[in-house]
Amino acid sequence: MDIDTVRTAASDEAAERRREQRGWYFYDWACSVYSTSVLTVFLGPYLTSVAKRAADADGYVHPLGIPVRAGSFFAYSVSLSVIVAVLVMPLVGAAADRSGRKKPLLGAAAYVGAAATTGMFFLGGDRYLLGGALLIVANAAQSVAMMLYNSYLPQIAPPEERDAVSSRGWAFGYAAGSLVLVVNLVLYLAHDSFGVSESTAVRICLASAGLWWGGFTLIPLLRLRDRPTAAREATARPDPTDRTARTAPGLRQLAATVRDMRRHPLTLSFLLAYLIYNDGIQTVISQASVYGSEELGLGQSTLIGAVLLVQVLAVAGALGMGRLARTYGAKRTILGSLAAWTLTLGAGYFLPAGAPVGFFLLAAAIGLVLGGSQALSRSLFSHLVPPGKEAEYFSAYEMSDRGMSWLGPLLFGVTYQLTGSYRDAIISLVVFFVVGFLLLVRVPVRQAIGDAGNPVPEKI
Repeated sequence: MDIDTVRTAASDEAAERRREQRGWYFYDWACSVYSTSVLTVFLGPYLTSVAKRAADADGYVHPLGIPVRAGSFFAYSVSLSVIVAVLVMPLVGAAADRSGRKKPLLGAAAYVGAAATTGMFFLGGDRYLLGGALLIVANAAQSVAMMLYNSYLPQIAPPEERDAVSSRGWAFGYAAGSLVLVVNLVLYLAHDSFGVSESTAVRICLASAGLWWGGFTLIPLLRLRDRPTAAREATARPDPTDRTARTAPGLRQLAATVRDMRRHPLTLSFLLAYLIYNDGIQTVISQASVYGSEELGLGQSTLIGAVLLVQVLAVAGALGMGRLARTYGAKRTILGSLAAWTLTLGAGYFLPAGAPVGFFLLAAAIGLVLGGSQALSRSLFSHLVPPGKEAEYFSAYEMSDRGMSWLGPLLFGVTYQLTGSYRDAIISLVVFFVVGFLLLVRVPVRQAIGDAGNPVPEKI
């Protein structure tokens, strides 16, 4: 084969890889609107109001005969969706790696979630049970789809491109979230001008997120491609004497995944560090509005504006930290972001009440480190996954994200209960970033990548 033929083949391969990467970005563009408009802004207050309309004189609703305070129904529904996701993700991940057919599973999960979200248009009156069921389905489906989506990263990007590709994906997601949130807020704030009630405006915003999710999912489904995996051949002929193989292949594979991960203790060490500092990140995101309203006395319009500012700046933050990783490596850049998170929380502790400018500065700081710390954590973990086990290992990664996200809110709530101060509650979250920093420092990522059987990038 002459050198021109080799160059042409390499050029064609690079062009195909870029095309697939662009398609991959668009799934973040598709599904991030659900996280921003539905979960972060509109669904919690609206579903709570629906539950309160259905409540009895004591303020309780009774799903399946269980008394639940109407104000807690949304939180319990989110928690139940996490449990469902944690149970389903390892089974889907194992199936994806065995078959090598991630794309049909990604499409199924995405469209189940998009359909459930679109169905939220019908949450009128006192249909709180319908709202809870749709939330559980949509949230669990999003977790499963994100696990499959993340598992494509090591397949579509060589090691030297992975930080940049992951960062662009997060940037696409935050850009879409910002764009749709602006349109949603115009409709919500000016609903009278559009001739619709506030309730109808909210339901349109919820349903539009589902339509957006489903519509743009077509792009990655057209551009991503399935690949044969080593895991498929290894599991194609199960042991006929193994009872679990006949009765519960998914559980057998889950047990095998757990055993296999114990053979890669450095990968587990990174997962532990990620579990802890990401729990801090998720808690800051979910509790910042509570801190702003209850401790700082800020209005709803200020809080929504801060959410939008976070979304916009997270685009620049993800891309900027991706560039920093090229120079300093992903691990050092993540460690720098954890230090920045710690300083941001310290500054938040001293914010004066009734000062929206300070809160917007805090939101800006969060936005600049949010996307990058998440994007680089994903790309760094992708180097630690043994080839052929991407979906299985990313199910554990997603489980550490979704399944353990109650620790931070628990600490936040207990601290407030003991001290009566939201300032003490917000500063207590520093422990997650400090402990996560110390654990990540101790992970020899070059050795971990080599132990997983992957090539070690020059900068990591």
